[in-house]
Amino acid sequence: MYETLSLETDARGVATLTLTRVDKHNAMSALMIAELTKAAAQLAADTSVRVVVLTGAGASFCAGGDLGWMQEQMRADGETRQAEARKLAEMLFALNTLPQPVIGRIQGNAFGGGLGLISICDVAIGVDTLKLGFTEARLGLIPATISPYCLARMGEAMARRVFMSARLFGAAEAVTLGLLARAVPADALDAAVEAEVAPYLACAPSAVAASKRLARFMGPKIDKDVIDHSIRALAAQWETEEAAAGVEAFFAKRKAPWINT
Repeated sequence: MYETLSLETDARGVATLTLTRVDKHNAMSALMIAELTKAAAQLAADTSVRVVVLTGAGASFCAGGDLGWMQEQMRADGETRQAEARKLAEMLFALNTLPQPVIGRIQGNAFGGGLGLISICDVAIGVDTLKLGFTEARLGLIPATISPYCLARMGEAMARRVFMSARLFGAAEAVTLGLLARAVPADALDAAVEAEVAPYLACAPSAVAASKRLARFMGPKIDKDVIDHSIRALAAQWETEEAAAGVEAFFAKRKAPWINT
């Protein structure tokens, strides 16, 4: 059914959604974005699913945007770029608004858009050796479409510590920042995730869903206007000379003109 991910549900109603582009470090291609959107719709409609576990196969959780997808954006016109950004934004919105609780099983590194996927989780548990980073600014880009979810998760003050510097940080700092709830050794990851899953299996599913809707309503608003603004911001940044120079330098494997280290 899916080419870039797998979706399996056990007898308890625990669905595991796994990114499976292992050879690409689970970077998000146009197909993966479409398939994640489809999987979100499937999960939302399945009343037998009590909990969703989001994870990745292989060494990385999600390396962000696929390199081929990025090259296509550089060649595209502004209207096409906005359309592609909207597909990513709508996928994140669909996952963020799932009625079921989403537990992130973050087994490896995550960069760029991968942090958006972490941020739509209700709880994310990561291995203590992983590295994360909002790496967009190195390319002359901005973490736009993921920003509503990352800011809602981290809060503005914490986000500003890492949101625009593109520096990498470890699992312990990710806990401090609020991106991860816990960081555990790799051999303890499954047990830690199960400890988050199990309590929901004793709760009324409709009450869980209603409580999640309430939390989202009371928290930072992520609505059409917010999403539209993030898309416009990204599209505008793609039009800059810096974005063109940064992405070109990346693919040419040379330093961008602003690097002074």
